[in-house]
Amino acid sequence: MFWNRHRHGKGRRCSILSPAETAGCPVCGEFQPLSTVGKGCRCRIRRHRAHGAVRQRLMDMGFVPNTEIEVVRVATLGDPMEIRVGDSFVTLRKREADQIEIFAA
Repeated sequence: MFWNRHRHGKGRRCSILSPAETAGCPVCGEFQPLSTVGKGCRCRIRRHRAHGAVRQRLMDMGFVPNTEIEVVRVATLGDPMEIRVGDSFVTLRKREADQIEIFAA
């Protein structure tokens, strides 16, 4: 898989059309990882690719499938990123965000 084949741009909304679509991104047809979206993007979690303790920690922080999240801030090099999950604000490293697949909210 080529997750970084295209980017939707910093500060721009996802171009994935709706959660009802199972085709994912209209550009490449794949679901994108959370780490590729920019500030202000609202999206829903599709699934995790993480395993073990990392997966459990993400689930404990509220990153469960079909949960709506919003990217609040992204650091200059894309690591870390601040994400609003419900009423909480969580900071994730890029490698953790890479393991969460999303689609537009």
